[in-house]
Amino acid sequence: MNRVPTHPAPAPGILDIAAYVPGGSTVPAGVEPHKLSSNESPVGASPAARAALENVGDALQIYPDGSARALREAIGEVHGLNPDNIVCGNGSDDLLSLTATTYLKSGDEAVHTEHGFLYYPIVIRAAGATPVVAREVELTAHVDNILAAVTGRTRIVFLANPNNPTGTWLPISEVRRLQAGLPRDVLLVLDAAYAEYVRKNDYEAGIELVSSCPNVVMTRTFSKIHGLAALRIGWLYAPTHVVDALNRVRGPFNVNAAAQLAAAAAVRDRDHVARSVLHNEEWIGKVTDALRNIGLEIPASAGNFVLIRFGDETMCSAADAMLTERGYVLRRVAAYGLADCLRMTIGTQQVNEAVIAALEEFMGWS
Repeated sequence: MNRVPTHPAPAPGILDIAAYVPGGSTVPAGVEPHKLSSNESPVGASPAARAALENVGDALQIYPDGSARALREAIGEVHGLNPDNIVCGNGSDDLLSLTATTYLKSGDEAVHTEHGFLYYPIVIRAAGATPVVAREVELTAHVDNILAAVTGRTRIVFLANPNNPTGTWLPISEVRRLQAGLPRDVLLVLDAAYAEYVRKNDYEAGIELVSSCPNVVMTRTFSKIHGLAALRIGWLYAPTHVVDALNRVRGPFNVNAAAQLAAAAAVRDRDHVARSVLHNEEWIGKVTDALRNIGLEIPASAGNFVLIRFGDETMCSAADAMLTERGYVLRRVAAYGLADCLRMTIGTQQVNEAVIAALEEFMGWS
């Protein structure tokens, strides 16, 4: 006997998706909150970006430029890129989803690493494809393991570099080796959301690879170093044939006018970027050293956050509860397979010092 449907059903695989849960911000009533769970900038947005928003309200009835031409030209000017090879989106998440939608279908596979960004399997499944996990080695993407995970059904490899939440990175020599080992019809997506923070001689965000390889794209964001998380704005650099395909399915006005104006001003404010980098460089070193000194394992991080390994899930939960009780909200990363870890965004000097002191007390160190 055939059952009569009671309601519309989503496409196959949609209900298998675990919804993405953002970093928390809730603390006990009466406690001042300090959110260190989403890798937001402690320095804030550029004054130039804030100034660019002053007159936005005068034209709210007008659609934004659907091509984000002025913003793409600003990005191209700063990074030395052809604006025609840039696509802008509602955060880099939008561009990751757009890429998956454009290049994946039912029966396809896409590879991501073991502790990679949780949004990758979401966009893969949403496109009807199957996510395939490549094991990491010492919390770091491993090229040979990624290549071993590639099959005849693979259409995309997603690589966050540096990776969130581990902070680890692959040198450009390994990224080149990965690209060289992939079939030419497999797209390598380099998610470089934290690229501006990296101060490693062996690192390159992916611009050179995109410029020389027909199967590589790079995504970037204004949410981190530029402090524009509230406006949701990101960009992608890709070969012409990829840009053409993405623009055929991209929403006609996927980037709002305020985001376009603020981002164009922000990317040109190199002094503000430099201040943000210097703050992070100073404090990621201090936080890492201080927490290692009290017996915690802190992997070297190239981003604006550190991974704190307690070695025990119960201890991690207790530390998280203690910090939250005092108003310091870090990110539990059990969903990434790291149940004994917290991820801490580098904050202001006062907040960083307070978290260090609280963890020193928690660990019984003096």
